Amino acid sequence: MSEGPRKTKYSATRRLLLKSKLLKKAASMLVAESAEKKLEKERAVSECSPPLKLSGLSMQELQDLCRELYNKIDVADEARYDMEVKVAKNEKEIQALSQKIIELKGIKRPSLKRVKKTTDDMLGACTDTSKLMKADFKANLKTVKKDEEKREEVTDWRKNVEAMSGMEGRKKLFNAGQ
Repeated sequence: MSEGPRKTKYSATRRLLLKSKLLKKAASMLVAESAEKKLEKERAVSECSPPLKLSGLSMQELQDLCRELYNKIDVADEARYDMEVKVAKNEKEIQALSQKIIELKGIKRPSLKRVKKTTDDMLGACTDTSKLMKADFKANLKTVKKDEEKREEVTDWRKNVEAMSGMEGRKKLFNAGQ
């Protein structure tokens, strides 16, 4: 079946025409969607808070209106906070589930460990001279010279077995002992 190049159903000009029509339709749909969202937002705001009529109100009525608006703001903040908590919880759950999927596939990511950086390390990232100083720490150590005592040469007895085996060797050992 896959012998040679496949013949397309549409010519290149027809495909280009269809593509341009799809793009125009998508652009018009995006504009309509943004206008619809804007109208929905205005409707929700007007529903929650009708326009204020402040003219001709006494001081007590203004204070009551402020308290009422304050209570509405509290209710809206509580709803917003609840939504934020739900979103955070869902994000954590999604992350945990995606981690389980990764583990089930067999690709395991190593868990990262927190590394404490000292100020020297942070400064070392900026300047190369501090790295050189750290690398050459043995140069600053104090050197201690040991006095070498004169040690008697320890000879291997196996080398001199033949020399010591006769009377001459025993005589040398006898004379050395005196």
